[in-house]
Amino acid sequence: MTNDISPILESWEFKSDNVTVRRIKGLDGHMKLQMRLELGLLQMEMEGRPDGKRPYNRESLLDYYVGLLEQHQKFFGGDEGFELDAEACTALRQESLIYYYRYLGLFHLEDYQGVIRDTERNMQVFDLIWQYSTEDCDRWMLEQYRPYVIMMNTRAKALLSLQDGDYERALQQVEEGTERIEDFFKEHDREDFMDSCPELSFLTQWIEDIRTRKPPTAKDKLLQLLKEAVEREHYEHAAKLRDAIRKLDQAP
Repeated sequence: MTNDISPILESWEFKSDNVTVRRIKGLDGHMKLQMRLELGLLQMEMEGRPDGKRPYNRESLLDYYVGLLEQHQKFFGGDEGFELDAEACTALRQESLIYYYRYLGLFHLEDYQGVIRDTERNMQVFDLIWQYSTEDCDRWMLEQYRPYVIMMNTRAKALLSLQDGDYERALQQVEEGTERIEDFFKEHDREDFMDSCPELSFLTQWIEDIRTRKPPTAKDKLLQLLKEAVEREHYEHAAKLRDAIRKLDQAP
């Protein structure tokens, strides 16, 4: 019996230019997520808290503190007086980090539903700390990463839509994600950071890429034919095309 994991590391090469991740079946019969690091590896549960722990017999520390907030609201009739001290904020940040590693791995395995679940969960932590932390420094330690988490959440949603061939839905989701990041900077009076925000730049470029790859719809084809008919001064044909486009617009 040995605790040396060298054989595992030697059989699974670390790649510095990409996230190296895989699913494995654990000794308990449940699927696990493994991420290869330069000096070792991480193993995470696929559901619940990634390290498998249940703090205060709850699924996570977030679940525990949300429960405390709900008890406070029920007893006092509101959230006035509810606070998260520096120790609580530190613990919640550390917990968010292990969820970050999991959703990063899930993204590279194309488990986009899991990415959506974990990114939305981490943004709930951001909201909780922002509203109830007693220290400004604790608020900003996580809040600064909100654009990145919004971007990852948006990418997962849009990629699911693209897998279904729903380009219009994907475009809508990416545009909504872009607006959420822009709203983030506006709310904090930092519009000057928008031009240098890599997450915003990525989503903006992705919108153009999706539009370029989007197969033309029936309306797109009719609009192109209409343009050609007008250019050739085939006005009678153009009128028929306008009628056809109008019928498409009026269709339920």
